[in-house]
Amino acid sequence: MSKNTIKTFALLAGFGALIMVIGSFFGEMGLLIGFGIALAFVGGSYWFSDKLAVKAAGAHEISEAEAPQLYATVRELAQRGDIPMPKVYLSPAPQPNAFATGRNPEHAVVAVTAGLLQVLDPDEVRGVLAHEMSHVKNRDILIGSVAAAMAMGITFIARMAMWGAMFGGGGGDRNNNVFGMLAMAILAPIAAVMIQMGISRSREYEADRAGAALLGGDGEALARALLKIEAAAKQAPMNIDPAQATAYIINPLTGRKANFAGLFSTHPPTEERVARLRSGATQ
Repeated sequence: MSKNTIKTFALLAGFGALIMVIGSFFGEMGLLIGFGIALAFVGGSYWFSDKLAVKAAGAHEISEAEAPQLYATVRELAQRGDIPMPKVYLSPAPQPNAFATGRNPEHAVVAVTAGLLQVLDPDEVRGVLAHEMSHVKNRDILIGSVAAAMAMGITFIARMAMWGAMFGGGGGDRNNNVFGMLAMAILAPIAAVMIQMGISRSREYEADRAGAALLGGDGEALARALLKIEAAAKQAPMNIDPAQATAYIINPLTGRKANFAGLFSTHPPTEERVARLRSGATQ
């Protein structure tokens, strides 16, 4: 069993336990309800996290006839990396970016934005795809997708608790109000910590290194792409849940100043990634 697989199951177990603990605050019935919700969330996080990622991006599957050059590049890289051909998705977002998701290499999705195909030249697009295909080969995609789905679930629970407290009335509901405020203040950072525990920044360095190797050992095209994507992200942040930002090659919320957005950052500095690629660093 791979290290990432062990991390994934540990995250799923921790997530389920957290929901049950929250349910236990409301007695035995709450614990049972929490157990049921935990099973649903954990199962959904494993089986449907990829669908959640592509839906959050507004992406749709495209055919080879619609994007022959894109398909040809993905197929070439899949053959070079000795991995199955993934499904190819396109997001209408104008910001150049890309991500990979799925349970395993046999059920992988590689998604690019319309902006990526418009802003980057073919060599740079190939560099980005090599990075994403390396995530697929390294089996980073399951833990990334599951962690993002769980974080979204936790923040959803926190928001529900906050809204419940706000509309719970006054006077005798003061304890509920306090609980709701604490839920929002504590659970969202917990969600971020769970993601950061599951998704190491070192995986981006490794995907950069492996991507450069797929390109024949030259990471210059990927380095240029990273700089272009970050510059565009600063000008026009993408409208997605911060928990899903971890999947992208560059944080799509780089230019946004929003509550909790920074908590979910798992991307190392772009300047350092570019320096490593241009120096040929492998560690």
